[in-house]
Amino acid sequence: MAKQKGIIPLAGTLGGLNFYYLNGKPVVRQAGGGFNSKAIKTKDSMQRVRENGNEFGHCSHVNKVFKHALSPFYMGCKLTYLHSRLMRLFTQLKDLDLINKRGQRVVAEGIKTFEGLQLLKQFQYTPECEVQRILPFNFILDAHTFTLTISEFDIKHVGFVAGATHVKLSYGVLDFNFNALVSQLFMAPPLILDKEASITSILLTPQSLPTGLGIPLCVLGLRFYQNVDGTLYELCAQNTVGFRLF
Repeated sequence: MAKQKGIIPLAGTLGGLNFYYLNGKPVVRQAGGGFNSKAIKTKDSMQRVRENGNEFGHCSHVNKVFKHALSPFYMGCKLTYLHSRLMRLFTQLKDLDLINKRGQRVVAEGIKTFEGLQLLKQFQYTPECEVQRILPFNFILDAHTFTLTISEFDIKHVGFVAGATHVKLSYGVLDFNFNALVSQLFMAPPLILDKEASITSILLTPQSLPTGLGIPLCVLGLRFYQNVDGTLYELCAQNTVGFRLF
C-alpha cells in the first residue's frame, strides 16, 4: 500500500491498481487477491469468514443502537473514535457468549456473565476526557434509588481544561435491553458549577426509576463550558466532553 501523489486523487481500479481512501487519505495498492462474494457464500473454506462476518454485523448493529442511547451525554460533540472503541468492546463481549456456536454469538449473552458486565461498566469510553481523572472523588451509588453521591467534593480538585469556566454534570440511568435493543433513559436534573462553587457533597437522583426493561446502567457525564459576557458556551473538543458507566 502506498500514498497517492498528484493534484487529483483517484478512486477505483486502473491498470491493475486499486485507488481508494483510507482514513481520509488517498492510497493505492495492487488489485486482486481479495475474496468474491460468491466464494464467501458457498465455499467450505470460507466458513470462518462467514462466521466472522455474521458476528461483526451483529456487533456493529449493537454499537449503533447503544451509541445512540448514550448520545444525550455527548450531543453536539463529535467523538471521533467512539465507534471503533465500542466495536472492540462489543467484540470482546460477544466472545464471552458460551451458549451460541461460533458465527451466532451475541453481545447479550456475554453481558450476562460477571466478567462481561464488569467489562461494560469499566470500559474507558472517553479517554481524552476521563471522568475519574477530572473528578478525583469518591462515588457512592445507591442500588435501590440509583442516587449517585459524590462525597468530599472540592471544586479546586476538578481538572478544568484550558478556557473552561464551568462544568456541567449530567447523570442518568440507562435501562438497556441488549436482546431487543431497546432502551429508556431516566435523567437527574443537571448540575452546573463554576470554579468558585463551595459545595462539598453532590447528590444526583433520577426523577423517575427504571422499569425493568433491561440492564440498568448508571451513566455520569461531564461537559465543560466557557462564560462569555454572561452566556455559557459549550466547549466541543475531544477533551471537554466525557462520560463513564457504573
